[in-house]
Amino acid sequence: MPRVTIRFKDALYERLVVGARASDTTVPDYVRDILNRFEGMDARGYHGRFDEVHATLIQVFAILAASVGTRRPDILQKGMADARVLLLERGLIDPEEGGR
Repeated sequence: MPRVTIRFKDALYERLVVGARASDTTVPDYVRDILNRFEGMDARGYHGRFDEVHATLIQVFAILAASVGTRRPDILQKGMADARVLLLERGLIDPEEGGR
């Protein structure tokens, strides 16, 4: 099995020690668990929770857009244009697709 040596600042290492003790495990096992959750190996981990939040936000924004679009299509159009600009600035959409 390969080994990795990582140097931590004291404060971060203490957080790992506290987390490991709270989980009733060793620091190496605790770090492995964190990596598995973060890298998506654990469906209940970081990505699983992020996917749930992401899905909920999409649903909320879809409902909001439908409501605003029904009452004020002009405001919906402006909001969508503003959102495209923000997404483009952050590199979250392709510039060729974002200009639509």
